[in-house]
Amino acid sequence: MATHDRLSEPTGLFINREKSVQFEFEGVSYQGVEGDTIASALIANGQWLMSRSFKYHRPRGPLTMAGQDANTLVQLPSEPNVLADRMTLSSDLKAQGQNYNGSLESDKDAKLGLAGRFMPVGFYYRSFYKPKGAWDKWEPFIRKKAGLGYADLSFDPIHKDTDQYYDKAYLFHDIAVIGAGPAGMAAALKAADAGASVLLVDEQPELGGALTYHRFDIDGKESRSLRDSLVARVEQHDNIQILRNATCNGWFTDNYLPVIQGTRMYKVRAKQCIVASGAFEQHVVFRNNDVPGVVMSSAAMRLINQYAVKPAEKAIILTGNDDGYLCALELKQYGVEVPLIVDMRADGAESSLAQAVEANGINIMLGATVFEAMPSTDKKRLSAVRVHNIVRKGVVADSGITIPCDMLCMSAGYMPVYQLLCQAGAALSYNDTSAQFSISNLVSGLHIAGSVNGVHQLDRVIEDGERVATNALIALGHNLPEPQSVLCEKKINFDWPIFKHPKGKDFVDFDEDLQAKDIINATKLGYRDVQLVKRFSTVGMGPSQGRHSALPTARLVADATDRTVTETGVTTARPPFVPEKLAHIAGRIFSPQKRTPMHQRHLDLGAHMIPAGIWRRPAFYGDPANRDEIIQTESQHVRQCVGIIDVSTLGGLEIRGADAAEFINRMYTFAFLKQPVGKTRYAVLTNEQGVVIDDGVSCRIADDHFYVTATTSGVDAVFREMTKWNAQWRLDVDIANVTSAYSAVNVAGPLARKVMEKVCNDVDFSNDAFPYLAYREGSIEGVPVRLMRVGFVGELGYEIHMPTLFGEFMWDLLLLAGEEFDIRPFGVETQRLLRLEKGHIIVSQDTDGMSHPGELSLDWAISRKKPFFVGCKSVDIVMARTQTRKLVGFTLPATASKPKEGHIVLENASDANCAITGNVTSSEYSSTIGANIGMAFVGVDQQEVGTKFSIRVDHGEIVMAEVVALPFYDANNERQEV
Repeated sequence: MATHDRLSEPTGLFINREKSVQFEFEGVSYQGVEGDTIASALIANGQWLMSRSFKYHRPRGPLTMAGQDANTLVQLPSEPNVLADRMTLSSDLKAQGQNYNGSLESDKDAKLGLAGRFMPVGFYYRSFYKPKGAWDKWEPFIRKKAGLGYADLSFDPIHKDTDQYYDKAYLFHDIAVIGAGPAGMAAALKAADAGASVLLVDEQPELGGALTYHRFDIDGKESRSLRDSLVARVEQHDNIQILRNATCNGWFTDNYLPVIQGTRMYKVRAKQCIVASGAFEQHVVFRNNDVPGVVMSSAAMRLINQYAVKPAEKAIILTGNDDGYLCALELKQYGVEVPLIVDMRADGAESSLAQAVEANGINIMLGATVFEAMPSTDKKRLSAVRVHNIVRKGVVADSGITIPCDMLCMSAGYMPVYQLLCQAGAALSYNDTSAQFSISNLVSGLHIAGSVNGVHQLDRVIEDGERVATNALIALGHNLPEPQSVLCEKKINFDWPIFKHPKGKDFVDFDEDLQAKDIINATKLGYRDVQLVKRFSTVGMGPSQGRHSALPTARLVADATDRTVTETGVTTARPPFVPEKLAHIAGRIFSPQKRTPMHQRHLDLGAHMIPAGIWRRPAFYGDPANRDEIIQTESQHVRQCVGIIDVSTLGGLEIRGADAAEFINRMYTFAFLKQPVGKTRYAVLTNEQGVVIDDGVSCRIADDHFYVTATTSGVDAVFREMTKWNAQWRLDVDIANVTSAYSAVNVAGPLARKVMEKVCNDVDFSNDAFPYLAYREGSIEGVPVRLMRVGFVGELGYEIHMPTLFGEFMWDLLLLAGEEFDIRPFGVETQRLLRLEKGHIIVSQDTDGMSHPGELSLDWAISRKKPFFVGCKSVDIVMARTQTRKLVGFTLPATASKPKEGHIVLENASDANCAITGNVTSSEYSSTIGANIGMAFVGVDQQEVGTKFSIRVDHGEIVMAEVVALPFYDANNERQEV
């Protein structure tokens, strides 16, 4: 079908007929229109074969046209496993089918279908565990055959033409409504009219849900007029924010909802949540029910109403409810011949609907089913169906009639879209009379409406949406009367749409090529629990995650084990609802930024700002294009003259009280009970597992007063740990996080004392009066300051902590006072190089979630005389074990390729299968040392000074580094103690 052959309006809600789009599929050029998906455009061009099945490589085409099945998985140049019925066409898009050997049209592996009897359910569990080592031989072959698509390892998630990138954003609303069908829109309007802030989320490009494709009445006008009315009101409402083409991918405690829209993940918090997610139409199980052209009734109506595609020339309807009759009328209206409705029910549809169908020349066959679909000679499209009368539950007559057709539209009923609700702890119950599920046990603040709530009559659906909105408003504090419950007696599910065929190929799960006999045989092998059936057979474990297989599986397991479906239940639904890309998870996080009082001064000086936790800090001062040169220049200036750095981002914690020393002594590994007043001491913090989680400096201001610094990104966690532990210890202390109350700068370099003596007259800065690691208090221009003589960068240095209000003032004052000594600012990247030269670690950069003090050579910072500190027992245990790695310093010639943080350390690079023994944690070129220097975790047999070890750097190159003693610079601390 060419583009100009599209159906006329009002069909084609999702497309723009005036704008054509060229694309390729399997190397053949096709033309679609703007708004088409790959699948709709291919079907418009007569191409139904789009993929091959996972196990038997059977031809597959669209089943739902809604991304609810894996039959349309295709390969894009940079992305595998793309759903063709969800992927919107773009100009010059190129796609291929998946999971075939040779070509999509002539798959050499299609012969695997002939070997089905030799691949019964769970055959791999029973076949490949013996003889010993058999799996090692079979594994490469099976993995090769099982792979779906190929990954582009050079894929860049940032779009080169548009600079579009993946990120996260945050939304806060009174009510979140998931699903913009009639129930969802009615609920949103009811809540918004009452003044609530509403977020409306829907996965389609247009609002309306089933109203965008489904015929709800005989003449087909009701759904269109109702949709137009509801959409107009929703779009004009100031209290409603709409997210189209968006999927709520999970439900977490307190209505925390991750919503994915394009390249953005919204993290939504809602006081109340209304799920109006609708229902999945269910298939009928019969032989060859996977042939391209066998579709859900809703898929045929989607093709017509959403994409203006005439889906077939002749269609048969197989139904267990009235919706099949409405589908027949829809197809007939748009030129599709419908010779027969096969109704599995003995009593058929209500009289007016049956009369309308018959008036259109459509025959009805009651109490019958399609027992077999017959593919064309090339097996790529449906050519006929074999219809048999139903004798009893799941059993048909021996003979039947054959009817030619190129499409079969089936509807066995509906399964509520329960996944989000069950993630919230809701319970599914099955009613044997109505043959459908109901949902109960909803948590507070979570509501359901519409067909997910078992309501299917359109007027009742609207009422149900308004009812739950009222309940949500009452929960928000609105004074409203309790709404009446909404009842719907319409039966929409046929109780047993499963007709097991003696020749098989009657598929329960299209994703995994699982037949009815596979589920039954799993129960015969002892797997009576539906969860075990899932794991043994892999039913529901494919891309569609049981959307269509869950209900027939539950029915088959219940029948085979003489239980009810309620007793068997369905398999557990876990997030995510649809696959998430790693780019979504790792995308940019937009979070509040903290800026030090000197922030504008840094910008004025030309600083290149970088994130440090939630703070912004100067990396260095100058053009980023000259990064390496600038860092070396700044570091040399600190070594030879004097520099100043803003360290206001350091965490600050005040510990006051009679038990302050005892508290610090218990929290940190070193001894602090006898720490002299006016002295600082290095403080290492471990957790209960003995892992180093933070470090800082403890300053004793008075017997009952300590001021402790913590890392920029770790201070909040340290404060949390401190308050947690003291809730148990109940010591007489007050703990305060004063990070934001103080700003700080570090003046470092050989001339640092001269700068300090010029600005602070009430403190003696001589080496005897203010020695290395001492703490003093004084004032600068009347501003009270706390002074620490520290040596993180390996030079004479003073940290000056002052009230935040005076941060910018102090920065300006020190720069002015230091002009005669050529004082210059330096950034955090330069500071990291300077501390690396001195061999000082940075927690979370040179450590990881398993680093204990022994691995980091911090044994000297552990007091063995005190009875307890947090993690002491674990530290003793892990350090007593046979060690596997050690953090060491290493050097490389300046001419060698510089390793980067994260590059791996190898046991023996000459061996292709050599083990990974560690990784680089810090690395930089040092003009002071005249070499590339760094720190790395290495194997214990690689830790001795002088040992050479291999590092794999960019492009697979191997460089040989040499272990050296730390520090790299000023081993005797002569520079710091002058």
